[in-house]
Amino acid sequence: MRSDELMWRALGLVAIVATSGCASVSDAVNKPLEAAKQVVSAPAAPASAAAAAPREVLAEAPLPVSADAQRAFDAAKAALRAGRTADAERGFRELAARHPEIGGAHANLGLILRNAGKLDESIAALEQAVKASPKQPVFFNQLGVSYRHKGQFAKAREAYETALALDAAYADAHLNLGVLLDLYLAEPTLALVHYERYLALAPGGDAAVGKWVADLKTRKPASVAAADVKLVKKEQQQ
Repeated sequence: MRSDELMWRALGLVAIVATSGCASVSDAVNKPLEAAKQVVSAPAAPASAAAAAPREVLAEAPLPVSADAQRAFDAAKAALRAGRTADAERGFRELAARHPEIGGAHANLGLILRNAGKLDESIAALEQAVKASPKQPVFFNQLGVSYRHKGQFAKAREAYETALALDAAYADAHLNLGVLLDLYLAEPTLALVHYERYLALAPGGDAAVGKWVADLKTRKPASVAAADVKLVKKEQQQ
């Protein structure tokens, strides 16, 4: 069975938002093919094995943040880009505590915590992000990824679907929902719909996901496969 993994381009994590709520995040779920792990593309890069290039999404009007808050956000983002994850975590955590209305601080904190394997804290931070910015599809998509890593598949589905309700052309959310339906919820027919929608939106196409689509189209439904197994066992007993 294929597995999936979230990976980040360049320094391991990408600061996903500005204080205004604008998003630019490499956030698609990846399925490693063979032994190679595929890397999520940055917005300007071509789609790779399982990664749509995320779209710039302005979820809501920019928040009127103070100059101090902006400087704190920029410093935490710079630390993250420089690979100083502990400094970035501390910076985003302090900013989120002082300015809970800034969804981007919570969201970036949630990504750092997920990357560190702290899923409960990641979920808590991302839940605060969507509370602060309820019209930001990228935050809901990221929340869905953390829920999926935690094994909370129903909540992951709801988060992805909310992201798509906010932006029906959000390619990464279609891909993530397709993966969830395909690998975890045993709904291949609906997974196929989202994979194909992702392919239609992915710049330059995506050969890997195209193979998954072909696989789903030729795969026997689970009920038919189970019936085949029962038939074989019955014939062996005769």
